[in-house]
Amino acid sequence: MTALAEILRAEIAATGPMRLDAYMAACLMHPEHGYYATRDPFGEKGDFITAPEISQMFGELTGLCLAQAWLDQGAPNPVALVELGPGRGTLMADALRATRGVPGFHDALQVHLVETSPALRARQADTLSGHTPTWHDSADTLPDLPTLSVANEFFDALPIRQFQRQGDGWCERVVGLSDDTLALGLNAKRIEPTLAHRLDDTADGVIVETCPAAAPVINALARRIGSRGGAALVIDYGDWRSLGDTLQAVRGHDRADILAAPGTADLSAHVDFEALTHAARGTCNTTRLAPQALFLSRLGITQRAEALAVNMSGPKLEAHHAAFHRLTGRDEMGTLFKVMALYPEGAAPPPGLEP
Repeated sequence: MTALAEILRAEIAATGPMRLDAYMAACLMHPEHGYYATRDPFGEKGDFITAPEISQMFGELTGLCLAQAWLDQGAPNPVALVELGPGRGTLMADALRATRGVPGFHDALQVHLVETSPALRARQADTLSGHTPTWHDSADTLPDLPTLSVANEFFDALPIRQFQRQGDGWCERVVGLSDDTLALGLNAKRIEPTLAHRLDDTADGVIVETCPAAAPVINALARRIGSRGGAALVIDYGDWRSLGDTLQAVRGHDRADILAAPGTADLSAHVDFEALTHAARGTCNTTRLAPQALFLSRLGITQRAEALAVNMSGPKLEAHHAAFHRLTGRDEMGTLFKVMALYPEGAAPPPGLEP
């Protein structure tokens, strides 16, 4: 049993079952034993690999997309270039390298990173050693400036709650104890006004997930973009509306039990893009969802891949083709991952996300 499992077991024994969002938050960000607080989980030697680690093309095209949005809005100076959950800093490094030739862009931008993990902050500082980023614990402390932001696989790691329908009410799933071992259970049925609209598209026993932490993040970005300008890209796996149990644990690139060895596996859930859209409503515009493959195709990933391949051969070329397929293939990230953007009223949507 891990040290964190002992801590959680003792807390539940003393105070009763805990909500799933509290359990996820402890597993991921406990200051001593949390998953992100203690390790670098990215890459082939970690537990999972994200798009920026697969190929430089992802960060390059994302950066150029935001730079074009900046130009389309009159090239405001200064402007905050923000990444939420920057991982190793790979995406930001690739974006900055790709946009060096955009006139005036680097002179105007200030780099801001929303990251709570000390281990990952250290890795980001090393990756971005040629720049001077400012770190934030939350989006609330970002500067009041025109804001260009990207969140790649950020919202999927925010703690969720799960509700199982029972008649006209809902039972919340919680983590409790069974024979002194962590186990999932259900709270008593109650009416959940915030889920009243889901009675129309669910049946008894169906699980619906909510993410209380997502709306404040979207609100913080939407306020800045709506009043000062800019754009925010949200890239993640999920769909328009939450349906079913999507909570998963990943360790060593394989699925794991979400209750086994807490603090040693990544926990994540599919993103409910409908909820993100509603959180921004009335403050700024949002685009329709686009599959990642369509977004990257519109930005020219095929042409970029061909240009990079010219000087490659052998295993390096094979790896390059595999990376392209992984980012865009229908059986890979191309359709599972979705992209949406926030942008100001009266402005054009960011490139790649046109209606």
